Amino acid sequence: MVCGGFTCSKNALCSLNVVYMLVGLLLIVVAAWGKGFGIVSSIHIIGGVIAVGFFLLLIAIVGLIGAVHHHQVMLFFYMVILFIVFLFQFGVSCSCLAMNQGQQEKLLVSSWRLMSKDTRISLEKKLDCCGLFNNTQNQGVFMSDLHFCDAPCVKKSLCLTCGEKMLQHSSEALKILGGVGLFFSFTEILGVWLAMRFRNQKDPRANPSAFL
Repeated sequence: MVCGGFTCSKNALCSLNVVYMLVGLLLIVVAAWGKGFGIVSSIHIIGGVIAVGFFLLLIAIVGLIGAVHHHQVMLFFYMVILFIVFLFQFGVSCSCLAMNQGQQEKLLVSSWRLMSKDTRISLEKKLDCCGLFNNTQNQGVFMSDLHFCDAPCVKKSLCLTCGEKMLQHSSEALKILGGVGLFFSFTEILGVWLAMRFRNQKDPRANPSAFL
């Protein structure tokens, strides 16, 4: 069958939804890795990426089922929700790419100050570091943290600050999430168009006298 026919449109839509499922899983995994590696809950944009990845995965499953069964109602809701996901994903991806190191540092400092002493010590052990930032603005807090620090690196006398490690991994995570999210957000417009086109095509397996 020539491309553009019912079968071709169905296969293209199914393939696209499989890609969306993989992208959704990738966004969730990378965001969870970044959040779990000490980027701290203050960077709420990471939580937004996880939500976008979850909804993209969910709507991709709906779209796949709708395409396989040529289900009119499912395809309609798929188009509407996918367009909404595109808007959110585009905004969140741009926010990830626009967040510079200075903004990340401010968020980490504000979150660090809200932590209890036990939470700081636990995080220092996990990341093998001491204190957040050793600079003039945070010198008092840093010296206090250094006094109570019990990270493995203390025995080696070669401790990096936790801020350095957090910024390194947060920058990596935000670049990956922003780049992947922004690139694939534009393909979601193609998904909406394909679903609209496929939904309006007549299923050759149906009754020839029936109209969509």
